Formats: sequence, C-alpha cells, structure tokens
Amino acid sequence: MQTARTATEMPEGRAVDYRQAGPTVLRMLVGAQLRRLREARKMTREEAGDTIRASTSKISRLELGRTGFKLRDVDDLLTLYGVDDEAERATVLSLAERANAPAWWHYYGDVVPSWFEAYLGLEQAACVIRTYEVQFVPGLLQTEDYARAIIRIGRGGQATPEEVERRVDLRKRRQRLLAKPTPPKLWAVIDETALRRPVGGAAVMRAQLKHLIEIAELKNITLQLMPFSFGCHAGAAGASTILRFPEGELPDIVYLEQLTSALYLDKPADTQRYWHVMNRLGIQAIQPRKTIAHLHQILRDL
Repeated sequence: MQTARTATEMPEGRAVDYRQAGPTVLRMLVGAQLRRLREARKMTREEAGDTIRASTSKISRLELGRTGFKLRDVDDLLTLYGVDDEAERATVLSLAERANAPAWWHYYGDVVPSWFEAYLGLEQAACVIRTYEVQFVPGLLQTEDYARAIIRIGRGGQATPEEVERRVDLRKRRQRLLAKPTPPKLWAVIDETALRRPVGGAAVMRAQLKHLIEIAELKNITLQLMPFSFGCHAGAAGASTILRFPEGELPDIVYLEQLTSALYLDKPADTQRYWHVMNRLGIQAIQPRKTIAHLHQILRDL
C-alpha cells in the first residue's frame, strides 16, 4: 500500500535528462556551474564581467540561467576559472551549446505562451513533482476528452478546433514523462471540488475518474483527495506545484500559475514554506488507498 512520502525523498542515482530538459534547465545548470567555479576561485562578478566585456548584472543573469550563452564567453570564463581539464570544458561547452537550441515543445510555439515554456523544461527534468489542484485534475493526469473540455473552457470558447487539438496533443506529449524508464515521482492532492464538477459531461468525468483510479496504482504516483468534509485546510491559498531535481543540481522551484502569467519561486525561504504546505496537505487529505475507494464512490454517484 502506498504511504505518504517525505518532501526530501527522490530517486537515487538520477541525473537531469539533458535531452528532454530544454533550454531553461540547461541554462540554469551551466549558470550554476559557472557560479560554483567563480566562487571557488574567490572571484567577484565584476572580475568575471571584465573578462568577457560584460556588466556584473549580465554575469548575474548568466549564472541564474536567465539569458543565453555565447560559447566564446563560456570558454573565456572557464579559462579564467582555471578549468584545464579538456573533458570538463567540453561537457560545459556542450551543455551551453544545447541551451541555445530549441526544445521539442518549440513545435507547439503557436499554442504555448512564453511564460509557460520554462515550466515545460523544468517539468521534464524534475525527479519529484508535488502538486495541489483546486479546480481541475492536474494536466499530467488528464484524459484527452477531459483536457479537451478544459482547454475549451479556458479559451472562453474562442479556440479553433485546430488550436484545441494542438493543445491536447501537447498535454499528451507532456504525459509521456510518467512512462519513462525512470519516471519522476508525482504526488498530487486534488480537491474534491475538481472531481465533483462535471467537466465535459458525465461520460467524460466517468472516464477521467476511471483513469485516475488506474494510474494511482503506479509506483511512481501518489494520489490523494482533499474532501469537502475537512473544511479549511493548508491549501487555502490555492493551487501550486513544487519541482525537485536530481542530485541537488538545481534549487527546488515553486510554480504558481495565473491567468496570463506565472511565478517561479526558488528562494529557500519561499520554497520551504510551500514544502510545509504540501506536507500538511499530505497529512490532512485522504490517504492514497482510501482515496481510490473514494474515487469509486464519486464514480458511482455520477
């Protein structure tokens, strides 16, 4: 029987899948490595900036992964930091080059807002995904018909049939990560509101509930229901997602989606508070095995 796991648990021996990570994650990885090398040499950002004819603010953006890399600049910084090992230089330069290449979701650029692109890369690279949803089933767990209904609602009925299908296809492509040989651990707490609301009609909801029951049996997925009966709980502030990455290569990131933008929080003071909320939700919600029984009851009620 599945039990609630701790916030710090992650698969051992995992590393970021560079082929799927996308430019955002790769920029963050390269930037973090350059920062570690600079700090190991006890150099300031100003000294690093002088080497590549850049301001300290640009060095800061490079180290945070918020801008692309010129390979010549990376090469010069590696020399400045005393990296003589050719294999190490080649690895960093290769990652920097990949960070400038478009990701697979570039193909869906017509339906992916710029503020969501970063999340796609982070999601693909994460080894642990914790999420709490209030209104809808999490995107990674949606059936095609449920996703189609949600997308139509979200676009206010203005999306063309072609756009709707493109968005559904993107969601299906995202879901492939749950079937990878080494998939991330997904732990989702869903408010009962989302499962009682007949999105797309009764038939669509029945299929969606059956899908949740089936997928909840997978070893890498923990599913919990936050029932009406609990009243006020730790998730009162709304939906949120926390992403954790292998081997501590990147900081934990909290993703908060808004109507036309999103917030990405990575400061420990912020992420620790959200971890606390997620852990409290895991305690307050119906436990995994009982959640499955509750899903069967909601299915019978339809």
